[in-house]
Amino acid sequence: MAAPVSSEPSETTLFEGHPPLCPSALDVAVAVLTLGFALLYFFYRSRSVHYRITSERVVIETGLFSKRMDQVDLYRINDYVVERPLGQRLVGTGNLVLAAMDRSTPDLRLFGLKTDVMALYEALRKATEVQKRARGVRTVDAELPPHA
Repeated sequence: MAAPVSSEPSETTLFEGHPPLCPSALDVAVAVLTLGFALLYFFYRSRSVHYRITSERVVIETGLFSKRMDQVDLYRINDYVVERPLGQRLVGTGNLVLAAMDRSTPDLRLFGLKTDVMALYEALRKATEVQKRARGVRTVDAELPPHA
């Protein structure tokens, strides 16, 4: 018996992984100055966060032993901020800050992404628009009253 064919595209992964061990030049300097002892903390910090960004949702899993998972569907995202401070640009990382219409997680901060953050931002922005169109979601900006 053949499996039913779905007309909906499947969810694709745009990014998946942990933040790098040393996401900025400052972290590298601290690791050198502490003769590598800071790497133990950096390892814990890196492995206690896992990001999964797909064409439909952003999932952040935190914790090394006890786990917590936050998920925001892309159609709920309203705004994006790409941060690429000098220390992170030197080691090839960056941050994404997402503002969402979600009560439990209004702001998502994806720190130290070891990827082309601008390309990920563009792919995420396009996937968000596709999800909003597919669900018929429209956002209306409230007009501010004129200043007196």
